[in-house]
Amino acid sequence: MTDNDEIIFKDEVQPAVTVSKAEDGWKILIVDDEDDVHSVTVYMLAGQEYRGRAFNFLHAYSGEEAKLVLAEHPDVAVILLDVVMETDDSGLKLVKYIREELCNYAVRIILRTGQPGKAPAAKVILDYDIDDYKEKTELTLEKMLVTLISALRSYSFITTIENNRNGLRRIIEASSDIFERQSLQKLGCGVLSQLTSILQLKKDAVYTHASGLTASGIKGESMVLAATGDFSKYVGMHIEEIGSEAVHRALDRAKSQPHGFYCEEDKCAWYFKSKTDSENFLYFELAKDLDENDQDLLELFFTNVSLAFDNLYLNKGIEDTQKEVIFHMAETMECRSAETGSHVRRVSEYVRLLALKYGLGEEQAEMLKLASTAHDLGKIGIPDSILNKPGPLTPEEYEIIKSHVQRGYELLMRSTSPIIQTAARIILLHHERWDGKGYPQGLVGEETHIHGRIVAVADVFDALSNKRVYHEAWTWKEVFAHFLEESGKHFDPCLVDILLENKEEFIAIWEEYNDVCGVCAESRAAVEAGPDRPA
Repeated sequence: MTDNDEIIFKDEVQPAVTVSKAEDGWKILIVDDEDDVHSVTVYMLAGQEYRGRAFNFLHAYSGEEAKLVLAEHPDVAVILLDVVMETDDSGLKLVKYIREELCNYAVRIILRTGQPGKAPAAKVILDYDIDDYKEKTELTLEKMLVTLISALRSYSFITTIENNRNGLRRIIEASSDIFERQSLQKLGCGVLSQLTSILQLKKDAVYTHASGLTASGIKGESMVLAATGDFSKYVGMHIEEIGSEAVHRALDRAKSQPHGFYCEEDKCAWYFKSKTDSENFLYFELAKDLDENDQDLLELFFTNVSLAFDNLYLNKGIEDTQKEVIFHMAETMECRSAETGSHVRRVSEYVRLLALKYGLGEEQAEMLKLASTAHDLGKIGIPDSILNKPGPLTPEEYEIIKSHVQRGYELLMRSTSPIIQTAARIILLHHERWDGKGYPQGLVGEETHIHGRIVAVADVFDALSNKRVYHEAWTWKEVFAHFLEESGKHFDPCLVDILLENKEEFIAIWEEYNDVCGVCAESRAAVEAGPDRPA
């Protein structure tokens, strides 16, 4: 064949009627080495359709040409296949190729032969995965139509089952993904991103251009967590601020449905109220109508999404309780020391900023911020006479002060909560030094976990920049000079560089949180006065 030859549609066998576009009609491949067979078949079936979809004919004149057509059109529904073409068994070889090499078990194959003796029907039916075997002479219009409709019905059932199987697999994969997401925003994004994957089951699906949003909140205060397409501008806004009547109408209808799922043409909405009374919404629009199978898959998917939202809210409730307990314990401890003021809050903010600048993720930085509030929890066992002593400590008193890290660590070490485990680690490590001269273990360099190294910088930074019973507040110039001097000695050099490169941000935190803890008026005045500003 030359480059100008047509494999799919030969000029001499174009049907007299207009056939449907490939993406809309049933693809029927005629494989035969006789031009007349192609012409007659198309003529006989022209204008016929099944389930509202017309027949779209493709043509090949040998087994090899058929392979090329199948490579370009893997969604062929039915093959009308001649047995004898370039060789006596070309058709049978093509069947083996389709089933064993392409692993295409969905396409229906109807053998047609003008030489039945070359391939006895009984043997062919037993040895090859075909759907029917006909002699060309017996295929009248009626029999041809019955045979073809039967094959298309089987193909439709097979592809529906396969689509549903793929859909269930994708729902399992999507459910695994969304259950791993540990924040409402990430969960909302995950739900939207998985929707397209679940719906793209058909090769002719046009679901990629979807617009949607997820929202969640308590007592009518639902906020848009994530959005795509036309709704991206609403992220972070109250759901009532969405300027689309279609969205509100669909969500209202979803609320009235038994399972909270509403779908109409190209619009879907989902509503779920969790056991913690949070209200969760999802709305999306597609460029193509959803069929019944799509809707069934989505309803199953949203059942799993409901569980994910419920679990997240329950876990969040537990986590919030843990946060509150840790923070109040730490703040109570700090308020025993009249000079420390808002030490807990400031250190936690310094820690978060250092963590982010160091390269830790937002989620880890937030957990570190919370856990750091407990860094001096062990001081709860230190006598006030030592804790608030205005003068130098004796060696014996210093040993007692040093014991607070072990005391605090032992209070929290048995917890299985990630936040409390992090707090325990910080308590134990925040007095270690980069040069190994710290306590309690004398760890050197990166032997100290990054959490401990970060809190060490934040703790000393706040201690120097605020008045304590044993010293006046240092000027900013003195504070930063000290860190420069102690880089590579007391502190991780990388963290010192971050502190020095972002001085103004750390000073801004000091200014914002300089009067939070309710302590005596004299302490407040000292905190409000603050250190001198750098020259």
